[in-house]
Amino acid sequence: MKSLAKLKKIKGDASFREFYRNRDNKSIIVISKKEKLKNLLIYDAINKILIKNKILAPNLISENYINNYVEINDFGDQTLFQILKNKKNNKYVIFKKIIKILNKIQLIKDKKVKNFKNKLYKVQEYKNKILFDETKLFCDWYAPKILSKSKSIQFKKKFRLEIKKLLSKLNYKNVTFVHRDFHVSNLMYYNKKIAVIDSQDALIGNRAYDLASLIDDVRLKTSNELKEKVFKFYIKTNKKIDLEKFKKDFEILSVLRNFKIIGIFMRLAERDNKKKYLKLIPYAWELINHRIKEQNQFKNLMLLLKNNFPKFIR
Repeated sequence: MKSLAKLKKIKGDASFREFYRNRDNKSIIVISKKEKLKNLLIYDAINKILIKNKILAPNLISENYINNYVEINDFGDQTLFQILKNKKNNKYVIFKKIIKILNKIQLIKDKKVKNFKNKLYKVQEYKNKILFDETKLFCDWYAPKILSKSKSIQFKKKFRLEIKKLLSKLNYKNVTFVHRDFHVSNLMYYNKKIAVIDSQDALIGNRAYDLASLIDDVRLKTSNELKEKVFKFYIKTNKKIDLEKFKKDFEILSVLRNFKIIGIFMRLAERDNKKKYLKLIPYAWELINHRIKEQNQFKNLMLLLKNNFPKFIR
């Protein structure tokens, strides 16, 4: 590895990775001792697909897989999250630019690519089982902290059943390239362009998923009016979409994603001692509330949540 004197540790994320900036070459060293297949090899493979499709993503400079790191180019420190937090900036104009990037991502047809070990990697399907396993993180990690043991066991059974019912109602097939963590903290502003990072979890899934993670982003509070405007702009730029079916998928995936996020944030606090994410849980509940109210497809789920989490469900 480069001399540590030439490396400056930079802020990481919720993963097991560590990031260092190389002061000389304007590059980033990504270290991953855990889950290094996903965080190094698959990360590079997905970036190759994005770059091939003219989307700005980190390019591999060098790799040392044996020693658990890769070197990628540096897009600086400015995320779109920081830009959007500045009240002087026009949020809607910025979101329109992001939707144009999302549209480009959703046009990707490549599913296979060679990684830096010269082995073929195939992007997997975002099957309902994966969505189910992610969503149940809520009843595995969060519910037991709030409910009594007996109530938690009962809730878990009913909650799993409701999730399966919601997944069975999804209309759109798994045919679209899904970044899977598409939100403004994973979009960098670099040389007046938007760059996409943190793509190692990409799968082929439902086209509503990335839009849901962008609009109902737990890290960035936005008004319901702006959410609706961004949604309508996406629809306007994708005229072949069946609006009624797509909106139902969007709402289901948004709700399931935010249950997953609450579960992950509790797991980060309990298992990994990363407690800073707990403060975002109330807004995740707000986002769930916003999507399930007055929607017939969520009627049973709403009752279940009201009976178990009345403090959070309005």
